[in-house]
Amino acid sequence: MAALMAALCAALPRSISAQPAPSRATSTNTRIAPATLAELQSRIEEIVKQPALEPGFFAVKIVSLDSGQVIFEQSANKFVRPASNMKLYTVATAFDRLTPEYHFITSVYAKEKIDDGRIKGDLVIYGRGDPSIAARFNNGDYFKGINDLADRIVAAGVKRIKGDLVGDESYFNGAPLGSGWEWEDLTWSYGAPISALSINDNAIDLNVKPSDRIGAPVTFTTGPLTSTFLTIINHATTSERGSRSALRIYRGLGANTLELSGTLPLGDAGFVGGVAIPDPALAFVSMLRDALMRRSVKIDGRVRTVSSQMDTGIMPASFVAAVESTADAGRMPTLPAPIEIASLQSPPFSEVAAHTLKPSQNQYTEMILRTLGRTQPSTQADAGRVRDDEERGLEIVRNFLRQAGIGEADVELNDGSGLSRNDLISANTTVLLLTFMSKHKYFAQFRDALPIAGVDGTLRTRMRGTPAEGNVRAKTGSLSSVASLSGYVTTAGGEHLVFSMMLNNYPDAAAVRRDSIDAIAVLLASFTGKSQP
Repeated sequence: MAALMAALCAALPRSISAQPAPSRATSTNTRIAPATLAELQSRIEEIVKQPALEPGFFAVKIVSLDSGQVIFEQSANKFVRPASNMKLYTVATAFDRLTPEYHFITSVYAKEKIDDGRIKGDLVIYGRGDPSIAARFNNGDYFKGINDLADRIVAAGVKRIKGDLVGDESYFNGAPLGSGWEWEDLTWSYGAPISALSINDNAIDLNVKPSDRIGAPVTFTTGPLTSTFLTIINHATTSERGSRSALRIYRGLGANTLELSGTLPLGDAGFVGGVAIPDPALAFVSMLRDALMRRSVKIDGRVRTVSSQMDTGIMPASFVAAVESTADAGRMPTLPAPIEIASLQSPPFSEVAAHTLKPSQNQYTEMILRTLGRTQPSTQADAGRVRDDEERGLEIVRNFLRQAGIGEADVELNDGSGLSRNDLISANTTVLLLTFMSKHKYFAQFRDALPIAGVDGTLRTRMRGTPAEGNVRAKTGSLSSVASLSGYVTTAGGEHLVFSMMLNNYPDAAAVRRDSIDAIAVLLASFTGKSQP
């Protein structure tokens, strides 16, 4: 991947969750529906063997769910980088272990009961990895989730907080980034940090436009406003119309300052994208403080945060492990229990899963992974070992995969979302997983959470006007050298197929990689024959 910090605006990489341009299914492969299995296989072979794809590595497996017949396979047992197809593994595990009705809970705690409207000490907002306090869940409203929580605090009778307003993100331990993530990803929304107290995908929406005068500073807006938790320094200027766009966007690792430099020409479309914020818990309580003050709640103290590394405050990590984690159920707390003043509950996991898979949301997936590690019982492999929630979550995923017939040597799991370039799976293991889920008691919810071709999510603009539209339900994946698509399709002959296609070692700029994958999916949807006579 090109160095993002110094990249021109026009060359900034597409977020893994960004919507692609409409695909161009090759007419030579879709104009006539294949009628026999031999014809279908020949047409697929023609696509995967085309000279344009020769520099890459194309792993494919297609199987009939009805007959068990292998329709087509190529390099199906070879390890490949899955990109966001990794999310299938994490979310499938969560459906099984958490169930579709699981809810994430955010609690508001104090050490003592409310006394005549006053909290005598700190008011602590304790997060448990709820991703739904976000504009994505609230019709684009950045503030609704925060306002809902503020309303509940006021409804509980709070009028004044004598101490601090504390954002406690200690529920998750370990690093705030996924293992194997690259520094070049961390400026952008798809590389935003993971926190148990998250807000608005832990990112801001940034819109940068040229001024109407040469030499004048460019203009920018953010959603939401960021002055309390991210400072933007603007050194970028407006250049002559028709000149080269040379906008640079830079945030140092862990820094809360974002710098704009370079130039944008008059009339240029500018930049629209998501930028990660460095301290989600601080952003959360900063926005909550403003919401409470608008409701006439007085806050005497300051805004601050607590992490698992600090083990301080009203909800230290040792207390949390003892009280809330079944993985550590043997230990009993020695501290008095804090008093819950108010709480906020997420939508059911089935809805969270759809908001995770359809737009390919990395942070949600990583929070789901850590929730698995925090809530699920320890395994024998954990005995005597100190593991963080990411490691424990990955072990829970491996345990689930064994139920699907996938051995530990068959996959190399590094993170939950697929942003790590160290994840390795195969087309075969993915088909095994999807086949297992097709028989799972929660299959309907799992299937409904997948993007639908030509309808929604990362497939919204793809395969429109073809037999795949409204039919193919599959997870996309995209990195600088990876394109993948795995899921389900019903043929024109009424047969149910499962497929996995992963193209590696092929540059992102080449549209042929996505178009080739889409062309195969369209062929499957248009197939009028049967896998077996």
